[in-house]
Amino acid sequence: MPTSENFDQLLERFGSAAFSAEPDSWDENRDAESPSGANETYRYEYGVPIQTVDGFLRLPSPVISSRCSDANPAGFLVNQATKCTRSVSMETCGSVQAVSMLFYINSSILAVPTSRQMVNITVQSLVLQSLNGTQTLLGDSDVLRLPMALGELCINIVLGVSYHVTYTDAGEITEAAVSFVLGAINKAALSIQQSFEISFAQINTKPVPLSGNPGYVVGLPVRAGFRPHGSGIVQNTNKYNQLTILQSTSNQDCLAAQGPRTPVLFGYNMISGCKLRITAAMKCQPLSQTLLDLLKGQSFPEYVASFGNSQAQDVLDWVPITHLRISEQSSCQIPVSLEIEVKWTKYGSLVNPQARIVNVTATITTTTLQQLPSGRERTIPITSSVVFTDVSSPAEPGYKAWPTINVKLPFDFFFPFF
Repeated sequence: MPTSENFDQLLERFGSAAFSAEPDSWDENRDAESPSGANETYRYEYGVPIQTVDGFLRLPSPVISSRCSDANPAGFLVNQATKCTRSVSMETCGSVQAVSMLFYINSSILAVPTSRQMVNITVQSLVLQSLNGTQTLLGDSDVLRLPMALGELCINIVLGVSYHVTYTDAGEITEAAVSFVLGAINKAALSIQQSFEISFAQINTKPVPLSGNPGYVVGLPVRAGFRPHGSGIVQNTNKYNQLTILQSTSNQDCLAAQGPRTPVLFGYNMISGCKLRITAAMKCQPLSQTLLDLLKGQSFPEYVASFGNSQAQDVLDWVPITHLRISEQSSCQIPVSLEIEVKWTKYGSLVNPQARIVNVTATITTTTLQQLPSGRERTIPITSSVVFTDVSSPAEPGYKAWPTINVKLPFDFFFPFF
């Protein structure tokens, strides 16, 4: 961890375009560089490298070129997916460690940093891939299959690695599983492409799909949920049913449109609606409740995640939805529109800004229901809309002009220099 004492040393070592960063070397002088008694030594925090008994959990990734670098550590709660190229041939089939299953499971993970409690990496599944790309799931996933020459082929080459880590809300890792895709190469092969993934799930919770990491991604659903009795946020496991609006139908009949909903997608301004046919027999109160349920759905959420990866237990990372009502002064009011405004801002570095939601307002507009004579009908439009507003502050200029001071100096200010 950077401190005021070691910052210059770290900048000199890692500040260039390329540097050597082997896992074994990172473990040196760790106690000297970390403040004594720091909380991060007793639990994992977001982005902290996952430690093993001999270094860090490796998640190979391309560096500068497409070639694989094994010095990339997996960060806690950082879902990643990488692809890179590895040089391998029939002659080096059994000597390249990074194409063997053993390379990815031979070291146990520390449950928390600087802990003696270890978590073994278990093999969850094995898939064999043929030269033409056909994949077969093996039933005996507990069998260690090492690369070996078989005729003119080298089999059991690791083509894909997928880690799944289970953790507690206290930042402790409890389980670690890995799935492999194994393949084969022939004499003509000079290199292979490997893929690596890692995902995280909190123990005793159902995983909820994210909409960005950390900032929202345009086109992915806005995450929303409820907070029952002061607990954490509860979300719908189907991300397309978390925050929705009325879905337009072909017949445009509002009373027949109950049910179908359209998910609110980040960055997409949308409008939908239907037509309501009002007759003299309709009563105000039942019709008003029916239209409100139509516009808001059966379970309109209370909170929206500020980031695409906001955790359910981090309540302060969720934005409460503000409800407004625009109505006329009348005894009978029926809702005719729902307008959702999502204000967001660019957060973080100017080089790689992340989209963050800062405010959500849901406005219901009502109108007066006029009593119709017997036998008469009236048709009114019912609309639902979503608008996204960028409220980011403009970037400060790199250089500012010197300020001008408008003040009158005394007549002898420069005396005796002049």
